[in-house]
Amino acid sequence: MISLWKYHKIPFLFSIASCIVYLWFAYHTTRIETTQLLLLYIALFVFAYKIIKTSGFNFRLLVIFSIAFRVLLLFSIPNLSQDFYRFVWDGRMILEGFNPYLYTPDSFINSGKLPVANAQELYNGMGSLSSSHFSNYPPLNQLCFVIANIIPSQTILGSAIGLRLVIIAADIGTIYFGKKLLERLKLPSNRIFWYILNPFIIIELTGNLHFEGVMIFFFIWALYLLHARKWKWAAVVLACSISIKLIPLMLLPLFFGWFTSNKLNGQTEKLGLLKLITFYIIVIATTLLLFLPFFSMEFVTNYSKTVGLWFGNFEFNASIYYIARAIGYAITGYNEIAIIGKILPLISVVIILGFTFLKHNNSLPKLATSMLLALTCYLFLSTTVHPWYIATLVMLSVFTNYKFPLVWSLVIILSYLAYSNSSYSENLWIIGLEYTLVFSVFIWEVFIKKRPLVA
Repeated sequence: MISLWKYHKIPFLFSIASCIVYLWFAYHTTRIETTQLLLLYIALFVFAYKIIKTSGFNFRLLVIFSIAFRVLLLFSIPNLSQDFYRFVWDGRMILEGFNPYLYTPDSFINSGKLPVANAQELYNGMGSLSSSHFSNYPPLNQLCFVIANIIPSQTILGSAIGLRLVIIAADIGTIYFGKKLLERLKLPSNRIFWYILNPFIIIELTGNLHFEGVMIFFFIWALYLLHARKWKWAAVVLACSISIKLIPLMLLPLFFGWFTSNKLNGQTEKLGLLKLITFYIIVIATTLLLFLPFFSMEFVTNYSKTVGLWFGNFEFNASIYYIARAIGYAITGYNEIAIIGKILPLISVVIILGFTFLKHNNSLPKLATSMLLALTCYLFLSTTVHPWYIATLVMLSVFTNYKFPLVWSLVIILSYLAYSNSSYSENLWIIGLEYTLVFSVFIWEVFIKKRPLVA
């Protein structure tokens, strides 16, 4: 450590400054303190950039910083999101023998029942939107909630610490497999730190306890196994990723090019259509197997209805949808989310199929690029884009030369300005500023500059 300090004083100084800001951000900032929120967030991005650039890309040093920043948040209660209250509730429900997909928190509290420890506090914390709906978190995510409630004490902070330890462990796994995959692709292994040291990733995943980080760990592990020709194990691990968050499901068609026209070390090697079909069967079968402990017809009804709500009822931090909504208002005088929310996902499906059959995803960088652009289009067309949704874009960008996800990870903090007023209403000028910056960089990189896939 002394030698590290001797030769890397500048990144150490920036890391110390980052530690101070992370502590201030996590323990002394709320989402309604917009000026403080923005200043601290921007400062963390500046410090992260300086740390990476002045460290000489010393891998060991950057790993130390990455873990240290996360550990600093260990004893904090999430200050930007209340979702973790529902995570704790679901985990404790399972430990009490209840199926979280069959009961809403409202059904217990409104009847005067307190099924888990700290039930009333958890119920108040999660808010009415979450408490009135069935759980929409897949089974392996539920297992994480259970683990978080087994290890610590029965306090809410104890459960938050348990959740955070799971996410930190996943991030360490992402560093490991991300580095190995970059090395296999003959790309600089230090690229992984544009994800792992990104303040957005640290704050939204470790800080606010969103499990995209665990999903991404399994996803990167699956890509590593796929590139190592262990495609059957890759299918199993990919199913685990889907069983944390459903997002990887929409990327399944893009594996078509990998199996039908794959290149390894410059040589084309077709794995074949039969292996592709087997790959899909393993993914689907493993996913269904993980859902099996919770299965019932009532579960199918509740889960499909809850997932469907995100497309037809909720709206937050959208871009193209808000334009379509304004047009709908102008024509009919009403919010046409019920119609628009059905049309936009169909457009997303067409775009994904376009990347599947028009792009030859025969190398992992090309596959990652197709995934990045397809998922970006999906989010551009979504009715709801919570900040943590773009974490996968930041990870995929590591394997390409596209930087617009990094820009988005910076400016998406603007979406939190909606919480500065008591009604939580969005200022569309602020949302417009966010997406003007994101679309500008996106259009520049994808259509004007036409960056090569990788360096």
